[in-house]
Order: sequence, then C-alpha cells, then structure tokens
Amino acid sequence: MNRTLYTLLFHLGLPLVALRLFLRSRKAPAYARRIGERFSFGLPKMQPGGIWVHAVSVGESIAAAPMIRALQQRYPQLPITVTCMTPTGSERIRALFGDSVQHCYLPYDLPWAASRFLERVKPRLAVIMETELWPNHIHQCARRGIPVALANARLSERSARGYARFEGLTRPMLGEMSWLAVQTEAEAERFRRLGARPECVSVTGSIKFDLSIDPALPARAAALRHDWQAEGRPVWIAASTHAGEDEIVLAAHRKLL
Repeated sequence: MNRTLYTLLFHLGLPLVALRLFLRSRKAPAYARRIGERFSFGLPKMQPGGIWVHAVSVGESIAAAPMIRALQQRYPQLPITVTCMTPTGSERIRALFGDSVQHCYLPYDLPWAASRFLERVKPRLAVIMETELWPNHIHQCARRGIPVALANARLSERSARGYARFEGLTRPMLGEMSWLAVQTEAEAERFRRLGARPECVSVTGSIKFDLSIDPALPARAAALRHDWQAEGRPVWIAASTHAGEDEIVLAAHRKLL
C-alpha cells in the first residue's frame, strides 16, 4: 500500500470515523466537542515558528512533560505547541502546562488537514512521542523542510510485522524522518529493517525514567498511609476510570476483602 491508496481509504473511512466519535461521545461527551479541530477547522490562534510536540493521550503527555519543560527552559523565545487525540489527553496537557503551551487536537491524517495545521503552526521542529506515526503529517513536514523526530520510540516485534505488511507506505515514511530516539537496541533494529536511515536511529532508553518526583510527595504519601492506618498493608489504585467502572472496582475490592 502506498500513501495515495492509504489517503483514499482514509477518506472513504470518514463515515466510520464519525460513527466512532459518536459512540465514544455517548460515554465521554467531550468527544462530541471541538470536532472541527480534528479536520483543521476552528483551530485556536497560534503563534507560529516554534516546536510542535504530539502526545496521543494521557500516558504520552505525562511522559513528554520533562522533555517539554526542558524545551521551554532551553528555548524560552519559542512557542511550544502540544497536540493530542483524546479529551483525557487534552485535560492532562492543560493541567500540566496551562497557558504556557499552545494546544489543540491533532487533525486527522489527511493531506489537506495536515497542510492547514502546519500552515497555522509553522513549526521549526516536530517531535512525535512513542510510535504515533502518521504518513501524511510526516510527508507534509518533509515537503516543508520541517525535521521530524520520534521520541521515546517503541516497536514490538508484532507491531513491526504489521508495519512490514505495508512496506510501500512504511519505508518512505520512515525515510522522511530526521531522528528516531528508540528505547532499546532491539527496537532500533526493527526500525532500521522497516526503512529508517541507520544514521538517524539512536538508542536513548525510556524517557519515563527522566520524570522528576516532587520531593514533598513521599511525605504526603506517608501521611495518607498514616491517616488510612495502612502502613503495614498494600494500597492499590484504580486510575483513569470511566462511568460504571468504579462500581466494578468496588465490587472486586469487596471480594478481595
């Protein structure tokens, strides 16, 4: 499959995309909002000429936080634009950075939507977290001479086999990327086999180990354990739950007790 066929199939699949958004909005109403941004319409006002970071959802946003803060400190004169694909990711970005970054949803991987987005943001550099690879966005960056880096990159053997089935799409896309910062040597070799230029692939480990913990956090955790009389027993957490899941969690907890 090449990029032209991929783009045609993406356009044909837009009704399914709309259905998916509708079904998700029934559980999470935020999916029904800001739909225009997903097609590069109604984007917020952006200061152009900075660095664009894409973190697909909550986990990637948290992992990207130390890197984004380092970029802000090193290049205080440049605007940082952070995009995501999910409402929960959007909430996390706003909670982490407030108005210190520009933020919107990343438009779908359609050439005209990617082009409109890049014309608005005009980034000097694009940084994609982990393995959120979009052929048209990457190609539109390459056409404009915008270097694209993949940060904290991961690629399992199973995912590599999936990408290999679409070599006509994958190889040119990876060849247009400027740098791939990969977590392990095994994953680096998979990227090279798929078409990444060897001189552009580096093993850097996981960015998640660069997270800095607030020094006050352990003391607050100890105080909570003391208040809960839980110093000598395990505490488990159900995080990022959705409607209806709290009841399941509590039922499981009662069974464990």
